[in-house]
Amino acid sequence: QMGLAENQLSFEFVEKWMKNNPQASICSVEGIDEFKDIAIFQDYHGLPEFRNAVANFMGKVRGNRVKFDPDRVVMSGGATGAHETMAFCLADPGEAFLVPVPYYPGFDRDLRWRTGVEIVPVKCESSNNFKLTREALETAYEEAEKSNIRIKGLLITNPSNPLGTVYDRQTLETAVSFINEKNIHLVCDEIYAATVFSEPGFISISEVIDNMNDVECDRNLIHVVYSLSKDMGFPGFRVGIIYSYNDAVVACARKMSSFGLVSSQTQYLIASMLLDDVFVDNFLAGSAEKLAVRHRNFTKGLAQVGIGYLKGSGGLFLWMDLRHLLKEKTLEAEMALWKVVINQVKVNVSPGSSFHCSEPGWFRVCFANM
Repeated sequence: QMGLAENQLSFEFVEKWMKNNPQASICSVEGIDEFKDIAIFQDYHGLPEFRNAVANFMGKVRGNRVKFDPDRVVMSGGATGAHETMAFCLADPGEAFLVPVPYYPGFDRDLRWRTGVEIVPVKCESSNNFKLTREALETAYEEAEKSNIRIKGLLITNPSNPLGTVYDRQTLETAVSFINEKNIHLVCDEIYAATVFSEPGFISISEVIDNMNDVECDRNLIHVVYSLSKDMGFPGFRVGIIYSYNDAVVACARKMSSFGLVSSQTQYLIASMLLDDVFVDNFLAGSAEKLAVRHRNFTKGLAQVGIGYLKGSGGLFLWMDLRHLLKEKTLEAEMALWKVVINQVKVNVSPGSSFHCSEPGWFRVCFANM
C-alpha cells in the first residue's frame, strides 16, 4: 500500500509517552478521577488547554518563528471538515477557489460537494518543477473572469501534496501580493508542516506575513488549515484546525464547528501530550530523522533502476517520474501503466491524473505507511 498518505513511522514515540502517562486517556484506572469532568458537556470553543496546546505546537513546528493566539484556534473534524467550513465561510455557491495543479483530489469533495463552490485549476508544469508563478495565477484568474466565475480565494498546500515540495519565501510572497491585489482570500493548507525532513525547510504563511516589509498585507484575507493527521500520524482522531486572522471568519467557523467537534477525551489526551515540551521536541526531531532515512533509502532504490523523481523535502510521499515507461504521452497510456503496477507488480501507487496533473507519467508514491 503506497497510495495512502499515512505516517506510521513515529508511533514508538507516542506509545512510549502513553505508557508513561496512562492518566491522559482518562479511560484508565489512573485517569478515572478526570473521567466525569471530561465526559459531561463541554464548551463548543474547545477545552482551553487543548487550544493552548495546539497553538503552542503549531509554533514549535514552525521553529518558534511565529506565535499563534489560542483564541483564534477553531477545531474541526479533521482537515476535511476544516476545508469545507472555510469554503462555507468564504464563498457562495457558484463562486470558486484557485488551486494549483496537481492538487490533492480530496479537495474536489471537501470544497465542493456540499457547498456548491467550484475549483479553478492553476496550471503548473514540470518544466519549472511545478512551481507556482504569478503568470499562472493571472492566467487562471483571467480565464475564470471570462467564464463569469467569481474567484473568492486561492488555496495552496504547503508542503505540497502530491509533490512533496515546500514553497519558498518568494513564491509565498508572490501569492500574498496576488491575493491582496485581487482582494481575494488565501487559504494555506499546512497539514504537512512537521513532515519536512531536509533542506529547504518549511516556511509558514504566518511567518511570511509577519516579515513582509515591501508589500502591504490585509491579514483579514489570510487563513491556515492544520491537522494532526499527518504530522502526528493521528488521522483516526479527526483533529482538524482552522486558524484565521479574520475575526468574522473565526466567529463563523466556531459556530459551524458544532457540526464537527473533536471529542473531549481526544482534546484532553492531545492537550496533555502536546503540552509536554520534552516529548514534542523529541517527537519532531525523531519523526524528521525517520522520514529522512526512509526517503533516502527509497530514492536510492529508484536511482538503481533508473527512475527519477521531483526533488522534495517534505510530505510522506514523492512525485515519481515514469514518463519514460509510457507507450505514448497520453492519459490513457498512464492508466495502462498504472494497471500494470497495480495488477502485476502488486504495488498501489497513485497516477498523476488523479491529482489533475495534465502531464502523463507522474505518480505519487507514499513511503511512510509501511
